[in-house]
Amino acid sequence: MSSIRIDRLTADSGTLECSIRATSDLERFFTDESFRTDYDVPIAAVPDGVLAIPVLAQVCPVAWANGADIYVDEVDATFARALADVKTTLCEMHDFLEGGTLYARRTIDPDPEPGDGSGLLFTGGVDSTCSYVRHREESPTVISIRGWTITPSPDDDGKWDALRTRVSRFADDHDCETAFVESNMLSFLDHAMLLAHYKRHVDGGWYSSVGHGLGLLGLCAPMAYARGMTDLYVAATHWDGIDLEWGSRPDIDEHVRWTGTRCHHDGYELTRQERLDVIADYVRSEEPTLQLQTCNDRMDGNCGGCEKCYRTAVGLRLSGLEPADHGYPFAEGDYRRLRRSLERGEWVLGQDERHMWADIRERARDTDPATPAERAFFEWLAGVDLDDLISASEPPLTHRLLRAGARNAPTPVYNTVYPAWMAAKTGLQRVRSDR
Repeated sequence: MSSIRIDRLTADSGTLECSIRATSDLERFFTDESFRTDYDVPIAAVPDGVLAIPVLAQVCPVAWANGADIYVDEVDATFARALADVKTTLCEMHDFLEGGTLYARRTIDPDPEPGDGSGLLFTGGVDSTCSYVRHREESPTVISIRGWTITPSPDDDGKWDALRTRVSRFADDHDCETAFVESNMLSFLDHAMLLAHYKRHVDGGWYSSVGHGLGLLGLCAPMAYARGMTDLYVAATHWDGIDLEWGSRPDIDEHVRWTGTRCHHDGYELTRQERLDVIADYVRSEEPTLQLQTCNDRMDGNCGGCEKCYRTAVGLRLSGLEPADHGYPFAEGDYRRLRRSLERGEWVLGQDERHMWADIRERARDTDPATPAERAFFEWLAGVDLDDLISASEPPLTHRLLRAGARNAPTPVYNTVYPAWMAAKTGLQRVRSDR
């Protein structure tokens, strides 16, 4: 029987570490690294059943994809029930998921100190900034996570330092506390092999399409328990009416909970353009110099030339703001460059980007263009087939063949060619997040 066992769980000061043992058929989905997460708050006094949550949140979807059972010594009873609810949602959403059973020697119902704090997963993008505006009266702790869009690799140290600096400045300016979480959750998992096996079933990567709602919220459990957070918010990427196979949705995130904390999928009733409207109202009433950060290529500002930067700049204009005042170098000539890049398929786009451009198109129909260049772009956008823009962005055939080869290779063969596979890994990954 396929199984994954959580083993040797330890907590030393702010560091959580454990290893897993997987049956031979599942070994390829894990690297040789132990699972490790670092918090900026002591967690040694957090019960083991809560300490197990971060690794379970990463491992369980892998187990469910293979019909495997999961074994752990101790688990928080509230989270065990949450996992059952999340499993139901994910298995209904993805027909390649088979499910599996969590077995624990002990389930616990700890009695934490009463708390009244809240937390918000935060990058400074459109979605998380909108959620801050909506919940600013709570002064939520703004939480930034290293391990997904910013990897634990030394190559990403500069990005992480830039994000920490920027989020810390935001927290100081808005009288909030910060929490910084660093994890190797995607180098502990063999994300490249997960892509090789399951990319054909999902629009995007394994973590974006399957794992990140449960995974990112679960990472926060020991920190939230230690800080007394009763509510934890994660900003919605999509909105009501979009039915995509995406790893963070209300029917996933709203189920995630553990003793003392409930999680919330925030802003789902608002489209992305409406979230920009919320931000625009806040800018006009309280903070005229508010800066946004949505660029995945940079963390020390926005490059201004990627699809997400262009999309955000156009959205800001539609909400009545000048992009350059909020972190986006944007001139009239950029409308022509944006159209050309979209037509040429220069960016890898998915169905979520299609919906976001459709949202912009809908708003543009009710907006008087401010310039001839803007008018020309909106007229083009009104007539273009957005599905054609998505199909023009298909990954190369060589990437699809490489995934198929890795998927079908016996484990010893896979291990032999692993370095070559890793060299191609970057080209296979597409991580999309507005948080």
